[in-house]
Amino acid sequence: MRINTLDELLRAVKDRPRKRLVVAWANDAHTLEAVNAAVEAGLVEAILVGDEAAILKVFGELGLAKERFRIVHTATDTEAASKAVGMVRSGEADLLMKGLLSTDKYMRAILNKEQGLLDPGAILSHVTVMEHPGHPKLMIAGDVAVIPEPEFKEKLAILNYLVKTAKALGIETPKVAVLAASEQVLPKMSSSSDAAMLSKMADRGQIKGALVDGPLALDGAIDPEAAQIKGLVGPVAGDADCLLFPNIEAGNVFYKAGTKLGGAEIAAVVVGARVPCVLSSRGDSAKTKLSSIALAALLA
Repeated sequence: MRINTLDELLRAVKDRPRKRLVVAWANDAHTLEAVNAAVEAGLVEAILVGDEAAILKVFGELGLAKERFRIVHTATDTEAASKAVGMVRSGEADLLMKGLLSTDKYMRAILNKEQGLLDPGAILSHVTVMEHPGHPKLMIAGDVAVIPEPEFKEKLAILNYLVKTAKALGIETPKVAVLAASEQVLPKMSSSSDAAMLSKMADRGQIKGALVDGPLALDGAIDPEAAQIKGLVGPVAGDADCLLFPNIEAGNVFYKAGTKLGGAEIAAVVVGARVPCVLSSRGDSAKTKLSSIALAALLA
């Protein structure tokens, strides 16, 4: 059954066996509220790695029951990230989540060549699932946070991650729009030529399990009226499930405009590592973090 809202995502994960989540530097209220909600909902079991005194202080302030959690004390955020990644490597946890530490420290632990979670040749990326009040279905977007200027090989990997996520959400044949500034194929614009090549690869069966079209501008990808006015034809135009952005600037502006100005809610994870990794901003709401935990559990 297709999942069309983030609430439906939570319900779908609740019906599955619980995953084991380990949180790196789990010292802040937003993170602990989200993790507690995920535990209460039966989505995950949780291991909290961080300053035990700080964690217990937040528990007291929020009135949370510490007995629901396993706490592993570390003195610093760097140590917490390393310890949490090590617990995934050892099989003690199925999912990883960032708490109150910076993204660079979190990613450094994941990318560590000897003790990290990235297998040789793997490409790390970021997938966002957005529920926008003005749009009739979830939008699955990438990459808005990890790869600054993806080359063609990386765009192909991002596309495949988007398709995998869409299928996990119950979309049997995802419709992928490869975005650019215009629907015209412009050889001097790499976003345009890359989009055309990916579309042709899908036409020839080199990309399986999805319908791919590009280059498409954002309006032509998600708005049926705009697609009709522009004379765009095909199953993807005006009805895309997945949005592949040409670079991090375009994707990040879409992400932040949707959430800060458009009232959108999101779930987001880093993919390509051995396990899904929740990479929410330190300023994200507890609801965003809860939805991201659910998405990670769905993909694990």
